[in-house]
Amino acid sequence: MNYKKGSEVLPAHLLKEIQEYVEGTLVYIPKKTSKAGWGSISGSRQLIDRRNATIKRLFKRGVSIADLAEQYHLTEDTIRKIVYRRK
Repeated sequence: MNYKKGSEVLPAHLLKEIQEYVEGTLVYIPKKTSKAGWGSISGSRQLIDRRNATIKRLFKRGVSIADLAEQYHLTEDTIRKIVYRRK
């Protein structure tokens, strides 16, 4: 993050309006673009979503929570969260 002098980057009318609210104070102005969600760029999110869908499918076919936990190296509590989540 770098600092710019308001009078150098803002139109005069906008600078006056901002001064009505925060004169002499540092103000952070966020970027227009939002950050990508976790794992969306690397593909990790898609991998986990596919894994979870497979776990749900296996559970519906009768595979026990304990067996799924052992097969996927997750805790039984994590498997329960996956199979009972309403998504």
